[in-house]
Parts: sequence; structure tokens; C-alpha cells
Amino acid sequence: MSHPKLSGDLPARVTKLIAEQLCKEVAEVTVDKTFQQLDSDSLDQIEIVMALEDEFEIVIEEVDADKITSVQTAIDYVQGVKAAL
Repeated sequence: MSHPKLSGDLPARVTKLIAEQLCKEVAEVTVDKTFQQLDSDSLDQIEIVMALEDEFEIVIEEVDADKITSVQTAIDYVQGVKAAL
């Protein structure tokens, strides 16, 4: 049984969430971009992590949050949590 908050196109959902948090167009937020390349600061990164927690109903430990520095690492982290469910 899949978790309702994790079903769907996960990379697209993560990308859209990051775009919304950074007030960017979704087309600008590609998997090869780091948050720094998207002109984010440390507060933006904290808000992205909090938004990921809310959207996917997960808890991201601080040590892991520090490693989420790009669109791809955010997708990979959420997919890893999904795989563990």
C-alpha cells in the first residue's frame, strides 16, 4: 500500500515545492541545481527542509538537513524515506 502523501511524481513534487519556497519558476529549478545556484540563503534552506517535512509528513534530522543542499539531494532524501516505508 502506498502512502498517499508520497504517491505521484515525487521528483516533480519536490521540484515544485522548492520553486515555490524560492519564488522561482519551476523551469528554473532543475535537478542539477544547488540551492546556492538558485540564490537561496541559509534561511531559505531551512524553510525548504520544513516544507519537505510538511509535504511528505516526514522528519528530517538536523544532521541530514545539512546535507540537503540541492534539488537532487532533496529528491534523493525523500525517495530514501519513501523506500523505507
